[in-house]
Amino acid sequence: MTDGDTNLPPIERKLGLQIWSIENMKMVPVPEKAYGTFFEGDCYIILHVKRSSRGSAVDLHYWIGKDSSQDEQGAAAMYVTQLDNALRGNPVQHREVQGHESETFQSYFRNGIIYKKGGAASGFKHVETNMYNIKRLLHVKGKKHVSATEVALSWDSFNKGDVFLLDLGKVLIQWNGPSCSIAEKTRGVALARSIRDSERGGRAQIGIIDNERDSPDLMQIMKMVLGERHGELRDAIPDVKADELQKANVRLYHVYEKDSDLVVQEIATRPLTQDLLQHEDCYILDQGGFKIYVWRGKSSSLEEKKAAFTRALGFIQAKGYPSSTNIEVINDGSESAMFKQLFQRWTEKDETQGLGKVYTTGKIAKVKQVKFDTTQLHVRPELAAEQRMVDDASGEIEVWRIEDLQMQPVDPKTYGQFYGGDCYLILYTYLRSGRPHYVLYMWQGRHASVDEITACALNAIELDKKYGDEAVQVRVTMGKEPVHFLAIFKGKLIIYEGGTSRAQKSTPEPGIRLFQVRGTDEMNTKATEVPARASSLNSNDVFLLTTSQVCYLWCGKGCSGDEREMAKMVADIVSKRDKHTILEGQEPAEFWEALGGKAPYASEKRFQEQITHYQPRLFECSNQTGRFIMTEVVGFCQEDLDEDDVMLLDTWEEIFLWVGKASNTYERNEAIASAKEYLKTHPAGRDLATPIILVKQGYEPLNFTGWFNAWDPYKWSDGKSYEEMKNSLGDVSAISEIKVDLNNISLNKKTLSMTNLAGSNTTSASSEYKSHFNHSDSNSYNYNSNYNSNSSPSLVPNGEGIYSREVLMNKTVDELPEGVDPTKKEYYLSDADFHDIFGKSKDEFYQMPKWKQQNEKKQCGLF
Repeated sequence: MTDGDTNLPPIERKLGLQIWSIENMKMVPVPEKAYGTFFEGDCYIILHVKRSSRGSAVDLHYWIGKDSSQDEQGAAAMYVTQLDNALRGNPVQHREVQGHESETFQSYFRNGIIYKKGGAASGFKHVETNMYNIKRLLHVKGKKHVSATEVALSWDSFNKGDVFLLDLGKVLIQWNGPSCSIAEKTRGVALARSIRDSERGGRAQIGIIDNERDSPDLMQIMKMVLGERHGELRDAIPDVKADELQKANVRLYHVYEKDSDLVVQEIATRPLTQDLLQHEDCYILDQGGFKIYVWRGKSSSLEEKKAAFTRALGFIQAKGYPSSTNIEVINDGSESAMFKQLFQRWTEKDETQGLGKVYTTGKIAKVKQVKFDTTQLHVRPELAAEQRMVDDASGEIEVWRIEDLQMQPVDPKTYGQFYGGDCYLILYTYLRSGRPHYVLYMWQGRHASVDEITACALNAIELDKKYGDEAVQVRVTMGKEPVHFLAIFKGKLIIYEGGTSRAQKSTPEPGIRLFQVRGTDEMNTKATEVPARASSLNSNDVFLLTTSQVCYLWCGKGCSGDEREMAKMVADIVSKRDKHTILEGQEPAEFWEALGGKAPYASEKRFQEQITHYQPRLFECSNQTGRFIMTEVVGFCQEDLDEDDVMLLDTWEEIFLWVGKASNTYERNEAIASAKEYLKTHPAGRDLATPIILVKQGYEPLNFTGWFNAWDPYKWSDGKSYEEMKNSLGDVSAISEIKVDLNNISLNKKTLSMTNLAGSNTTSASSEYKSHFNHSDSNSYNYNSNYNSNSSPSLVPNGEGIYSREVLMNKTVDELPEGVDPTKKEYYLSDADFHDIFGKSKDEFYQMPKWKQQNEKKQCGLF
């Protein structure tokens, strides 16, 4: 196959996922029902298209099975290059190796990835619905990103910390290790249900073993398959993951050829800046050996672009990195969110600011405040998120100062005045849907002692407890006050550089003070004390200069009328002296004298601050191993917030920590430390004063939920817990006789109670389904891995036109006895079985409305 070949199959330009396997060096489409299942001896090509702010975002992956041939790997890489050309260089390209897939790749398969033995050469290629000739053991790993690998059918494959799935075709037994978390068990159930519904057409039963002693019957089946277990189970082997310190070690290399040699020249380390990337060249960005990015400039040569993967592989070998290292090829102008956030600042040409205003890079303009309609916040939570507003700031405020490590109430007359030598707690209460919600701000002065900052955090925890642990906690560093914090003080927020608001002040207040006032209305105004010298002035703003005799309002040439009005309101608070308004250029000598004489100051029009819109990113945090590890959830939704997790949502301007109700105490207590560590180790060199917001499950504010598509406020009350999920699989009270014929070993136990074994009736797998089986000993129910018509339950009716329930329940038309009307399966049950299943007689049943009959038949597997 040469570069000029056009061996590509027809590619549909559609949103979503398309997958091909490489068979005989050709791309062969994989049926949708088999998406998420990969044969270890094959290579695959995956195309994913989703909507984005720029139209569509395209990701192109080639996946390498651990037993695939070099020829297949080469063919997959070549096809990816051809697809990239066909799609005009728009896709972000990824090289994926089995067991080391990128977070983006794993996000496509919500129920998990299944690795199967074999490949094209094995003759068994695709997942067949109703395929029961199966006997395998799957090792299920992961909380957020689940993978299931086929392992040896032996107790030696088990460990204490993971989920294992014994798949016997008609029966799936999920064995949960004693050290498994709720999230891992839940993901295991989701995977088992996915196999049942997609591979078995819904006609399989799921049994769950949480505690071996409580499930003797399921354990007996496992022992018949795996043999007796000898010795202790081994401990789980923790996943080898890169920690944040490793990921922060970013290095940029210029890659080029010189005299037929590949030259790799290091040009920069963290923090990287966007201007290092020249459009005429190609670069390799090494993220601590965790991931390798190849950036291809728009004006780089065709040869350079084609050699991207080859160069990346050569780089990996030269560095001695594992061959499984992720590679991502990025095109100039189509960079992924992950790539952009490795740089200190990333701007787009003609980027949109705020609510739809577009500015061109470098344009000089007066900074304009965007006013928005606060009444829209509840209707449009995405607006609340974008504007960083919890509500319209009309709630109630209480303020305490930390004094002698205790909370001391602040006089309401001085609300909004904060001193750099103090720490404060601000409780904001607002109503939503008729009930109170709370935001607890912890304001930390620049000159406050470490003891006071610690006491502030501890008192915040105690105050939170008084309000039922419902408060959203926000850490605010002096000078980095979030928008909502400004809004709740209605234009009267004043930040004093030092000193304290305590009654007994250790040092006298300075006689001369200078305040810079910025803001156009009550929602966005703040006055900040700056050094009282002329060089602090700025022509774009209003300044207040207070002396013992007078208060000057100095209006720069670039300030607006609204800014002057807000400054007048602040002036009445900072000084009781006469107010003198002076315009820039008309200052009296006394003004300059108070500032210590004239000096140069900023007088150019302020550049329009271009707001870069970073894509929000969600991470699962863990530092229990002593290493700070984060797992990203790509394309996140509310379902990714698990009750036993602490999750970090990075919106760039603030960091949210979401704490699940069932999260462990250690991770809850370390949540703030984790967020600080995240900022500290971020490759882009983030501002350590970025606000950190602690959010509790069930009490999420609008400026958090707005980042999630279709947030369901009732999920936590209506959503199913793990136990509920387990119970909804069904309740099989008894099975008269089970035969498992595996390698000529049969288990034949009369009236074998299997409380945890459950079934499903259709592909939709109704969670209400309750299965019941004949309690008499006259009928046998036969599970056989080599399932065929000879091993199915006896088709001889018990009486004239009467069949046992096993013959009728959960059967397709083809599986039913001859002469049975598939629309009236229940009619062929004996009266005793009918009453046992439906809890009523046939006469009572047929008197019910038709829709109700259908519903009950669905629930009982007789539809």
